[in-house]
Amino acid sequence: MDSAEGPGRSYAGRTSVRTRQHAASSRMPVPAVAVLVLLTLVLAAGCAPAGETGAGNTGPARTPGSATAPQAPPVAADPPGRPTAASELPGGGTQFFPGRRLVALYGHPGAPNLGALGEQGPDAAIARAQDLAAQYAPLSDVPVVPALEIISTLAQDAPGPDGDFSAPMDPQQLHEWVDKARAAGVYVVLDLQPGRADLLEQARRYADLLREPNVGLAIDPEWKLQPGQAPLQQIGHVASAEVNAVGAWLDGLTGDNEPQTLLVVHQFQTQMVRGEDTLRVSWPHVQTLVHMDGQGAPGVKEDTWHAIVGAVPEAMPMGWKNFLHIDTPMLTAAQTMAHRPQPLMISYQ
Repeated sequence: MDSAEGPGRSYAGRTSVRTRQHAASSRMPVPAVAVLVLLTLVLAAGCAPAGETGAGNTGPARTPGSATAPQAPPVAADPPGRPTAASELPGGGTQFFPGRRLVALYGHPGAPNLGALGEQGPDAAIARAQDLAAQYAPLSDVPVVPALEIISTLAQDAPGPDGDFSAPMDPQQLHEWVDKARAAGVYVVLDLQPGRADLLEQARRYADLLREPNVGLAIDPEWKLQPGQAPLQQIGHVASAEVNAVGAWLDGLTGDNEPQTLLVVHQFQTQMVRGEDTLRVSWPHVQTLVHMDGQGAPGVKEDTWHAIVGAVPEAMPMGWKNFLHIDTPMLTAAQTMAHRPQPLMISYQ
């Protein structure tokens, strides 16, 4: 597992993938509030040792600050645990894995350039996630649950009022999505792109929503800035201790008789999670999953997958991302499910 500053990659000189991302984005309307900053990432098998490069390897094309999230109110004290002792996860039961597989639509409301979720409103997004999940049902030995992964704190290319290069959505703006998803049996994951903000502090903003049995949390280390760092100059990283602190907090937020909360960690380079061998797989009320986010040609993504699988703790559930406009070509459901271990969360961006 790499512990250096990364596999010799920066954000400079990525015009080829940037052009492809721009072409995909330009076919979709961008909200008037959007400030589009298109950038890309060339990924050498996702996990080459520090200082090495690989020709033709590409990682996810990234777009910080492409939409202005409504500012969240100040962080309040954590609410008590979930009040309903009989609640279950979408698909039934209280333990996340084994027992279900998530198929998710990813993005930011109203920002189609940030992922497929933003191409439509909540009702149509739920229907689209259900259609995607239906493709996996014949291939899965466990129930397939449709899901929405919503970027809730959005990476920015400017410091913003808090100076942290991250714009949190007001939780009230997410309630419609969460409520409609719950009614449809759909799971929701709130994604954090933290910038210089503290991960736990950002998670606490959404404590009320995270009390719901159909809501989990995701951490995107790519957008974590260390003191003195500016955005777009490096691939970010988090320490496993930071992730474990969020997991422990989520575990305390959930009542003893309540379903587990899912904690997703996005990753396409091994350096993005420092000390990954100490990343906790689960708590009594929280289940961790590491989500492989590499993009590009199938061979490149395979190399990234194997590197990440080799770095995570034993028995860690894994996820896989398909990029609708970037992967060349994008894998089918059957091809996605052919991976070992089989991904327990598949998302579409």
